[in-house]
Amino acid sequence: RNYWKQDSEYGKMPPHSVNTRKTGNDRRENCRRSEAECGKVLPHSVNQGKMRIFAETEEKHVFDKFGEFDSYEEINELAENLFNEGDMGSLKAMAEENGIQKEIVEMYMQGDLPMLCDPLTAAVGKIEVEAEELKPKEIMEDWVEYLKGQCMENEEIALAVRRKGKTLKGCIRELLKWSFKNQIGIDKDILKAAGVTASRVALGIPGMGRAKKIIRDYYMGK
Repeated sequence: RNYWKQDSEYGKMPPHSVNTRKTGNDRRENCRRSEAECGKVLPHSVNQGKMRIFAETEEKHVFDKFGEFDSYEEINELAENLFNEGDMGSLKAMAEENGIQKEIVEMYMQGDLPMLCDPLTAAVGKIEVEAEELKPKEIMEDWVEYLKGQCMENEEIALAVRRKGKTLKGCIRELLKWSFKNQIGIDKDILKAAGVTASRVALGIPGMGRAKKIIRDYYMGK
């Protein structure tokens, strides 16, 4: 699925994005940072000659190599830095770790795109990478799809999803917390009809309306 939007839909480019669709030296010359600035240490990387040591996280998770980014701008900043250094291998690896499609990465490296990702691409990429690790099933899959849909409809939610510390795992945790606090006992006649022999069964799955509110509140910090 291609979640890329035309750059004109957003009207803005991140502070350090490229202002040309040209490639090679032309693109380097048009970079808004000087070569000296491009060599500076970014939040998620440390330059030591030709060696790059990526920030380690305290807890190993899906973003264990490059660290978890706080915004799509941070992703674009590192992407531009790697491009200007000619480190295409790390650029591809960083994009893959953040769920950015290979087609988009190729277009970016060829100079056809002014930046690697927009808010939607960054948010949906993060969700899909986290979902790949969690492998949600049934109702949880519905929750994940709802979240993607919200990112497509509302840029504020897309930006919130990309925030560091906001995770799909944390969102599902909030849904489960509500579920356990709001369990309702199932009538014995229903249990008998269903062939359930347990003396007591309780369910606490939130309805879709409730689930949507929990998901939104978690990411938007309400």
